[in-house]
Amino acid sequence: MTRLASASAATAYQKQWFAGLHAHDGPLALVNADAPQEIFRTMGIPYVVNQWWASIVAAKRRTQDYLALLRERGYPDYVEQYSSTSLASLFDDDPANAPWGGLPRPSIVLAETTGDASRKIFDVWDSEPGITFYPLESAAENDVPTRWWELMPRRWEEAIGSDRLDLMTGELEGLIRFLEQTTGLVFSETRFGEVMALVNEQQEWNRRTRDLIAKARPCPIAVTDSIPSVMVPQWHRGTEWARDAARALHDEVAARVESGTAVCADERARLMWIGRGLWFDLDFYRRFQDSHGAVFVWSMYLAIAADGYLRYGDDPLRALAARFAAFSDQLYTPPWSAEWYVKEARHHGVDGVVHLVSDDARGSYFTTRALRAAGIPVLELHADNVDARQSSPEAISAVVGDWLDREVCG
Repeated sequence: MTRLASASAATAYQKQWFAGLHAHDGPLALVNADAPQEIFRTMGIPYVVNQWWASIVAAKRRTQDYLALLRERGYPDYVEQYSSTSLASLFDDDPANAPWGGLPRPSIVLAETTGDASRKIFDVWDSEPGITFYPLESAAENDVPTRWWELMPRRWEEAIGSDRLDLMTGELEGLIRFLEQTTGLVFSETRFGEVMALVNEQQEWNRRTRDLIAKARPCPIAVTDSIPSVMVPQWHRGTEWARDAARALHDEVAARVESGTAVCADERARLMWIGRGLWFDLDFYRRFQDSHGAVFVWSMYLAIAADGYLRYGDDPLRALAARFAAFSDQLYTPPWSAEWYVKEARHHGVDGVVHLVSDDARGSYFTTRALRAAGIPVLELHADNVDARQSSPEAISAVVGDWLDREVCG
């Protein structure tokens, strides 16, 4: 099946943009995927997303080389590999031979402190000359909203809670002051409002695309196309290019739905993939189409873009705080996450769920339990999404094939 033009265009754009970073002379940030990148966009500070870089390294089969660099320095190579791969890039003595020319050295690192191991990874960044780590708190709330995805676009204060929003808004104000003082750049509230408006436009297109795919029979695109088509523009949120790329994806999907284009002409089972992308084996997602007529129709990347990012309101900075104060809850914390996955499974009419459970997963038990309680077969794969040492592609494929035979397609 022909690859989506939007996927090819997004990958080409990212390569060209990344190549330009190597000639960049100025502040450069490395940020976690769930960090408020819009601040950097507003101030014109380029940034690389930590987990995106790890996915590139894994796709190029270089993860083990980077983990070895951690071992050589006495750091564990078996904890949060998805976050520590970029740290290992600091220790690469031959970055010219690294994927895409290697990771440029950042001057600022931004992340939420979600656990002891994560904090220690970023403390190592902070110990390196010329690099400053700016940490954000990870807050919680006892009251959990029902159907949060309906509240988030405009009633986010109600969904998240004022205390959490007060904390993150204050932290964002501190981040802005820090960046102004250390870079000499100025934060423009007018420009920030434009960035936030563009992000909302982009996510509205993603929401329409998600709903098209949910209703389409047969599935019109492969998740290996939807992921770059969605996520590369996500890393460029707040630009006209990203907004237009999201619209181009929607239009391409709509055309495929209209023409009856199918990922698998003999579609017999619709599958949902819960978890981070299996970056070391992207062929996995198409492996069961011929043998079982099984198509992965869902991944979290398009779905969270559709439900997790929209924030409207008169206070753009507080709206940005609302975008990220509960971001990890939406994906990982029950009942936030569990209820959302059940909603998405039903929305897409899936026949089964493959659930990737990593060592650092949070709330995975409750997600699986909620889906099974809803009558949906679930296979838990206990593996790391970038480190294939304990889970070869062959072993994973055998387990999934057997599960399809027994519980989904039998």
